[in-house]
Amino acid sequence: MADLTDRLVAITGAARGIGAAAAREFAAAGARVALISRDEGRLATLAEELGRCAMALPCDVSDAAALKAALAEAEEAMGPLEVLVNNAGVIDPIARIADADPADFARAVAVNLNGVFNGMHAALPGMIARGRGTILTIGSGAAHNPQEGWAAYCSSKAGAWMLTRSAHLEAGPAGVRVISLSPGTVATDMQAAIRDSGVNPVSQLDWSVHIPPDWPARTLVWMCGPGGDAFLGQEVSLRDEAVRRAVGVIQ
Repeated sequence: MADLTDRLVAITGAARGIGAAAAREFAAAGARVALISRDEGRLATLAEELGRCAMALPCDVSDAAALKAALAEAEEAMGPLEVLVNNAGVIDPIARIADADPADFARAVAVNLNGVFNGMHAALPGMIARGRGTILTIGSGAAHNPQEGWAAYCSSKAGAWMLTRSAHLEAGPAGVRVISLSPGTVATDMQAAIRDSGVNPVSQLDWSVHIPPDWPARTLVWMCGPGGDAFLGQEVSLRDEAVRRAVGVIQ
């Protein structure tokens, strides 16, 4: 496990699901956490729960200037950024390509792909200059396998996966660690929306097969340490039983 004591970790999409669980896990590991989300109310509640180690920064990741300003504010208050978790993502629109609203499709790309770029663009200069830092992106099996009704999600997640590989190619030699996490299906609000859509086989999965949000959260912390070193520029799959055992979520 990496020593994260008093290190600044910024998490996008931190108000719920994997993001909120990750904030709790990083805080428990001693990190200072910058919580980024559009949901100001939930963000404030989580920051109050976590106490002095947490800072709420309401922000839309699709707004490059706003995200850069939020990260700068976090660094001003809590020190240099050590870890960026690109977690913010949306599943909508769940629709066939022929039926999807172009504006909804563009919004999904703005969050799922541009949001990852915006985070990397803001974080990488400082990390490269310091010769260290970790950027973790929440990937998806949907980046590699199309699903009916998920054209926006699958294509934007595929783009985020390529951004991860590109960032590793460009910043890895400077000492920046860049890794993707494919968590599998997780019991979150997004998974509930997928279930309610009734579209494609993923919506038909029994709720009991979805893993709890704390599993990927614990994995993200693990990826910041030696365990993540074998996956630089690659993707950690939480479907892999060996990974689950290494993280400690199963025996």
